Amino acid sequence: MAEKNRRPRVRRTVLGAAGVLVLAGLNAPAVYDFTSRTYHAYLIEQPSYKADHGHWSMVDVPPRFRINTIHAALLHTGKVLLIAGSGNNAKMFDSKTFRTVVWDPVRNTFKNVETPSDLFCAGHAQLPGGNLLVAGGTQRYETLKGDVKRAGGLMIVYNENPDRPKTLPEGTLFTGKESGKTFTSQVSVVVPRAEKKIDPDTGKATVTASSARVYVEATRQGARYQTGAQDQYRIKGLKGAEKRNVYGIAQKLSFDKKDFQGIKDAYEFDPVAEKYIKVDPMHEARWYPTLTTLEDGKVLSVSGLDEIGQVVPGKNEIYDPRKKDWEFVPRSRFFPTYPALFLAQGGKIFYTGSNAGYGPADKGRVPGLWDLDSGAFEEVPGLRDPQLLETSMSVLLPPAQKQRYMVIGGGGVGESPRSTERTDLVDLKADDPAFVAGPDLYAKARYPSAVILPDDTVLVTNGSGDYRGKGDSNVLKAAIYDPAANRFTEAAAPLVGRNYHSGGLLLPDGRVMTFGSDSLFSDKADSKPGVFDQRLELYTPPYLHQGGERPRLDERGDRRRTVELGGSTTYASPDAARIDRMRLIRPGSFTHVTNVEQRSLTLKFTKERDRVKVTLPDDPSLVPPGWYMLTAVDERGVPSEAVWVKVPVSDDAESPKTTGKPPAPAL
Repeated sequence: MAEKNRRPRVRRTVLGAAGVLVLAGLNAPAVYDFTSRTYHAYLIEQPSYKADHGHWSMVDVPPRFRINTIHAALLHTGKVLLIAGSGNNAKMFDSKTFRTVVWDPVRNTFKNVETPSDLFCAGHAQLPGGNLLVAGGTQRYETLKGDVKRAGGLMIVYNENPDRPKTLPEGTLFTGKESGKTFTSQVSVVVPRAEKKIDPDTGKATVTASSARVYVEATRQGARYQTGAQDQYRIKGLKGAEKRNVYGIAQKLSFDKKDFQGIKDAYEFDPVAEKYIKVDPMHEARWYPTLTTLEDGKVLSVSGLDEIGQVVPGKNEIYDPRKKDWEFVPRSRFFPTYPALFLAQGGKIFYTGSNAGYGPADKGRVPGLWDLDSGAFEEVPGLRDPQLLETSMSVLLPPAQKQRYMVIGGGGVGESPRSTERTDLVDLKADDPAFVAGPDLYAKARYPSAVILPDDTVLVTNGSGDYRGKGDSNVLKAAIYDPAANRFTEAAAPLVGRNYHSGGLLLPDGRVMTFGSDSLFSDKADSKPGVFDQRLELYTPPYLHQGGERPRLDERGDRRRTVELGGSTTYASPDAARIDRMRLIRPGSFTHVTNVEQRSLTLKFTKERDRVKVTLPDDPSLVPPGWYMLTAVDERGVPSEAVWVKVPVSDDAESPKTTGKPPAPAL
């Protein structure tokens, strides 16, 4: 009886076990995924893992301070300036809702700042006094063909009066002599006075008309208001001789796609007052420009889309922070938008070839050294896959005295789906500088972010395998590059995928902040629109998980000093005996895979008991003026919290030549 009862029970047990196995088989991928994620979450919190790979955490940002961060810069107050402007949001642009937030990473406090213009896609650079120069931005969002409601395009306005310029306000009406169709200007425009020359032999005067450009649109919607040929345009409101002297000429004014358009506005952001201060506008409107601080503290502004949506044709200019004005570089040089332009040792500008966004595929993309005064451009050969430089990241490897640069990742021109894991290196101190192959990145990646760390390594994070993360191609990986060993080491994986409109900054405490990401779509099928990622993330590198105390500088509280180039200063430090190196690090200013500000310099130093004496380099092309973070690093590679040092403009700094007139056509 017992045996008979046992058999059905065994059978039921076998059938039940089979059912469990079937269910487990059906759900194996989900079970495996859950188990893997659970184990990974456990693993990354282990002290040994953090000591080898570092650790990521999220910043708690209150809802009213969450913005579409496009630009970020570390200020000498230790706070971070987060700029969205309209944040690549046309509705925000139309409502003139422009955003800037100041974040204090020590207290994790936030402050909204009044933003005077749409600084979306501006350029920025650190100034000698500590302000941040922000120049350019958005005048108009792009409109795709088929969505254009009013015919429009470029109007060239001429002035034949040699005695005075002419200002035409926004809304000026232009009526075609042949077509009779009327168009209105979208911004104000100043047309310079005509050029008048007197022949010394005959005394005869020759007048050459001046010109200026302005974008115009039809006053009414509909195809009947477009034009098909060149026409001369009368300007409403002009009388007498002025009516004859000032006029417009335009080619076809149509419904073609309208690109983004730039503005000329420029501001200095004051980190102490935490407000924007308007300065003289640039001569050229610029959207997607690069700003590079020069050895005398002036700032070079290059490229960008102008007021009609065309790449500025090689007319580059320089801002003088003492005069608060701009003058042109005498000789032109064309670059695509957001070119990676670094101040190199000796004062020339090194263009790595990295860029972001706009410009022809066959113009202005070759790396080289650019002499601002002579206009000479010496090409630097050897870069692999030069057709994949757009959306690549470039960095001046630490220490800056070695003048070694790295180009990381990138993709094809425009909306190309191509990307690369390539890195290339160049030593500008070599007799004949040329790029050589570097180690491969963790994956093929457009938009990777690279941040210099105080231990002479570089953190590289994120990116996407396709244009703006299409096909759910964000790369959730990070690595630390060691220039001395020429290799990448795996770092902890970021928590947030980041592609277009993302970046990262080194903070004074040695951590790294990352921001932004603007995916076109959020799924593999590219069927769901992406949402801008407003989260901020913090990476704590392995050196902050080593245990024991960090080295300390200046316990006596004197943490902000002014030290001239070649000068020395002494800091108290109870850890002087174990300090292995001293680094001077320029605060970053990051947007669109472009951060040409960051650089780390090795300093000569001596130690005596509880004090350390540091001496700055004497070369202004290595140490452009401004505020820097000074960091002590011990023999384990663990950095101190930074103290701030102000480097004033050097008497030895050479100032590039400038002119009030625009240069000849671009080379």
